[in-house]
Amino acid sequence: MLLYLVQHGEAKREEEDPSRGLTDKGFRDAALAALYAREHGVTVSRIVHSSKKRAMQTAKVFADHLKPKEGTEEVDGIGPMDDPAVWAERIRGMHEDAMLVGHLPHLAKLAGLLLAGDSNKTFIDFKNSGIVCLKRSDDDMWALEWMVVPEMMG
Repeated sequence: MLLYLVQHGEAKREEEDPSRGLTDKGFRDAALAALYAREHGVTVSRIVHSSKKRAMQTAKVFADHLKPKEGTEEVDGIGPMDDPAVWAERIRGMHEDAMLVGHLPHLAKLAGLLLAGDSNKTFIDFKNSGIVCLKRSDDDMWALEWMVVPEMMG
């Protein structure tokens, strides 16, 4: 199974937009990353995102390019301060490739938990609209497969 972790695109400041939707740059970077993913053969059965506007908008951009067969879904447990153990357990029961669009520090903690069994270990420097691909082996171990950030895509 491949798990794609995506930090939402660049968001507006709260003073500018209290719901913190994406900036124009955030939309452009998310589209660039989604196009890159599609052109490099990324397929997912579904894309899940938090209830925050910036994550929902980023997930929609990715869904427009990747066309997941199960669509997108707002889920609980992937907000910035949520416990990563909740999603680590949910992922255990998943078998099809999926994408989570979320926030820091949650994504970093989830990656640490999956890769090293410790949510306090930081292995990945997430970037807005970046994609981190983790691969689960048959013996339920996770490894970093690849990572790309918008600056690398053009």
